[in-house]
Amino acid sequence: MVKTDKLRELIDKSGLKFEYVAEQIGLTRFGLYKKLETGTEFKPSQVVTLCELLKIDDDLRKEIFLI
Repeated sequence: MVKTDKLRELIDKSGLKFEYVAEQIGLTRFGLYKKLETGTEFKPSQVVTLCELLKIDDDLRKEIFLI
């Protein structure tokens, strides 16, 4: 399970548009929204990209993605 509330908060605080973040990880805006609503796991490549975009360090990555 992904801590979607924390991830959504980081996206909001980043100043990046939700659609831009979605595109960067290979999803549509709706696809990212759906993942956040259902808590669906992200692919490892998506996690790496999200961490780079949102400046998520290793400790926070483990907390959010549980990996």
